[in-house]
Amino acid sequence: MSKRLLTLVLSAVTFGALTTSVAEAGESLVVRTDSGPVRGVSTGGYRSFQGIPFAAPPVGELRWTPPRRPEPWTDVRDASKPGPRCAQGPGLGSAPSDNEDCLYLNVIGPAKPAHRPRPVMVWVHGGGFTSGAGSDYDFKRLALGGDVIVVTVNYRLGVFGFFGHPELGRDSGSFGLQDQQAALRWVQRNARAFGGDPRNVTLFGESAGAMSTCAQLTSPSAAGLFQRAIIQSGPCTLTWPDGGFFPGVPAGSPYTPRAEVEAMGAGAAAKLGCPDVACLRRLQVKDLVDLPLASPAFGTGLLPEHPATALEKGRFARVPVLTGVTRDEARLFVALYPGHPFSEEHYQELLRTAFGDKAPLVAAQYPSAKHGSPAMAFADAMTDRIWGCPQVGTERLLGARTRTFGYEFADRNAPALIPAPPGMRLGASHGSELAYLSELGGVPAELSPAQKVLAAQMIQYWTRFARTGNPNGAELPKWHPTPKSQSLAPGEIGPVDLAAVHNCGFWAGL
Repeated sequence: MSKRLLTLVLSAVTFGALTTSVAEAGESLVVRTDSGPVRGVSTGGYRSFQGIPFAAPPVGELRWTPPRRPEPWTDVRDASKPGPRCAQGPGLGSAPSDNEDCLYLNVIGPAKPAHRPRPVMVWVHGGGFTSGAGSDYDFKRLALGGDVIVVTVNYRLGVFGFFGHPELGRDSGSFGLQDQQAALRWVQRNARAFGGDPRNVTLFGESAGAMSTCAQLTSPSAAGLFQRAIIQSGPCTLTWPDGGFFPGVPAGSPYTPRAEVEAMGAGAAAKLGCPDVACLRRLQVKDLVDLPLASPAFGTGLLPEHPATALEKGRFARVPVLTGVTRDEARLFVALYPGHPFSEEHYQELLRTAFGDKAPLVAAQYPSAKHGSPAMAFADAMTDRIWGCPQVGTERLLGARTRTFGYEFADRNAPALIPAPPGMRLGASHGSELAYLSELGGVPAELSPAQKVLAAQMIQYWTRFARTGNPNGAELPKWHPTPKSQSLAPGEIGPVDLAAVHNCGFWAGL
């Protein structure tokens, strides 16, 4: 039950139920991919191609196998609507799906021809590895504002993407990550047909998409598939204490040893009455979709070791990285805890679960009176412990070996993604920066004039980084690489000491 609750919490930032087609009308266009021709649409200054298959449907005997090239076609394929969402259960703001035929991507870019190929930015969506779709994000502002091509991808989710079993060997728990690499290989083969430069690809994502990007940075089989990386709210060194992510969720990290993933898969198979994987492949989606198996495995062919270990040992791609968190990450998750408004007794109980006999030290560092309420105190403590200080560590490890730009999105008046419960303010919580770069579900957020300026600045930072590996531009506030970090807030862009902001000295001593 606890893992199912975590699934629902993490799916809150994917907004799948709001999905609309990025391009609804306009002049049809035909582009020839290496598998066949597709017809997109052109409107409002941009071209959009949706629902392009980048791999064969992973169904039947292909369930839990590495992705294969799609079957070619000769007739012009309609690319005006997104493909199906990958199989997933219901979540907060995310529509369920029972469709395994889901390995499709979407391409959007300026309609105006360019003198040279444009940078390509490949987006990996979040959703706790259990929900969401590439089509949940409309990046036309990013594409037009930065003169880039944006590709958004689907990848297998939950048990279909991260199931492990002894029979599956070194592929266990890695199918969703394999799909992402298949999409990147598609970009290498097809970027030029859409006006993009296959030699200048940026992989970027938020939450589970950022954690995926960390994994791809350290994956030997991803070498050469991208030249830059942007990691939004998914530090490679992220961990959490007992109950710190959600009640009942044990201490852990986004990545799980392959042996554990295979043991969980074998246990689930036994409960379903299946002696082998062949039996499991015959089961229907509805029999599997709710299984709480959604953690990328390491110790696999794709991901030999935990990304944090790989960073510590310097075993990762030496590409420029832009990476950051939001100022109040954990407030979104704590807002979804049961029992609001929190009592002081409840706050102290949560601290005891997370920190045992050291709970009084945390309570003294994060008193309710100072933070506004018991729930706010707990959320701020978890922001620092789970997100802020791991971000500092991630920047340090990356910056020691490659050019790295760190940031903190700090607009505490950002549009709220969910209603705030009694006793809480969401501030700059997890996912709050997304509306500044894209339209979630195709619906523009209501931004103030100052926030619109910040959004335009962030789009310039992100796309200049994609173009050159450096976010700076003459008209933008200077962004220094690590060890400095940049605070992003309306009218307040400048250096920030993340270690001081997030009490990292205290947490290191704890």
